[in-house]
Amino acid sequence: MTQFSIEIADADVSRVLNAVAANYNRPEQVPNPDFNESLKESETNVRMIDNPETKYVFANKIVRNFLSENVKAYEVKLAKQAAAEAAEIAAIVTITDPQV
Repeated sequence: MTQFSIEIADADVSRVLNAVAANYNRPEQVPNPDFNESLKESETNVRMIDNPETKYVFANKIVRNFLSENVKAYEVKLAKQAAAEAAEIAAIVTITDPQV
């Protein structure tokens, strides 16, 4: 499988990751799947935890989704054009007047 990669200057990595996280609404904290509603919230029973999905993983997912959506949009556009062209050709009907 081919890899597609980009390079980001070390000084800019945090800026890029923070921007992607903010622009795509990555929460810093998420609901704790182990939170027990029947117990009082405490240090050992917290309602929210730090997001286990790192900004690196999140940004990678966003970029992959961006590329996938662009491929899909492009291929749908091509398919619509091809269908329209085929429909136009199929719509040509020869009708003659037998009395002429």
